[in-house]
Amino acid sequence: MAGEYVRMVEVGPRDGLQNQRQVISTESKIRLVDLLSKVGFGTIEVSSFVSARWVPQLADAAAVFAGITRRDGVVYSALTPNLKGFETALAAKAGEVAIFTSASEAFCQKNINCTIDESFERFAPIVEGAKKHDIPVRGYLSCVIRCPYSGDVTPDAAARVADRLYQIGCREISLGDTIGAGEPCSITKMTMAVCDYVPAAAVAGHFHDTNARALDNIEACLPLGIRAFDTAIAGLGGCPYAPGAKGNVSTLDTEKMLAGLGFDCGLDTARLEDADRFARSLVTQSARS
Repeated sequence: MAGEYVRMVEVGPRDGLQNQRQVISTESKIRLVDLLSKVGFGTIEVSSFVSARWVPQLADAAAVFAGITRRDGVVYSALTPNLKGFETALAAKAGEVAIFTSASEAFCQKNINCTIDESFERFAPIVEGAKKHDIPVRGYLSCVIRCPYSGDVTPDAAARVADRLYQIGCREISLGDTIGAGEPCSITKMTMAVCDYVPAAAVAGHFHDTNARALDNIEACLPLGIRAFDTAIAGLGGCPYAPGAKGNVSTLDTEKMLAGLGFDCGLDTARLEDADRFARSLVTQSARS
């Protein structure tokens, strides 16, 4: 495995900032994305085209997309919960869109106010529009280990929904341990179940660090052939609909661990450290205001 490339998907500007209580300025968000653009990521999740009523921190998504300096080779993605969000993302020239559902019915109802089946009904026009415009679609699957409302989620339950996302055309399925309940054994069982349906090359890990096990969980996925992981600069994150959820796993910590294991992430560590410092300053300023 040593020397193999591992793709890190930077989700800090969207998943990392969405739960910050104090509003981060549009200019600061643009600067953060521009700093990350110089690091070497293939994909940066810039924002989400959701209702400002539900996620006010991301109400400026279109302005952020308009203000960033795009670099060749970087895909700037956006989360799109419905057709209106997709059309806005299309106008903003997002290079990839993401849809999201859950392996837990209870969390699906709390997070997006619908059943799992109903979430797939919402996806249909998004996937159709994405195909028409040749835009790749990524699928987020939350609560693959445990739900904060209904308890443990079986590996088979996660695998079935992951398969549905793959079958409708998602090029990659991001498996979210939303409340950080996973540990290497449960993550391995769940990932193996998913890979019975979805090729490992189309699977990514998305591990929150609530119980300080995210890095261990990433390491557990490597022997299974998983070579893509979502990380957030400065470990920012959390979920407004998942009580107790801590931030996503730190991008810098993940890069250092993978490098120590002999993997190549293709990132400029000095520039990554610069972006990490700036992201931390945003959160510090927010906490003081």
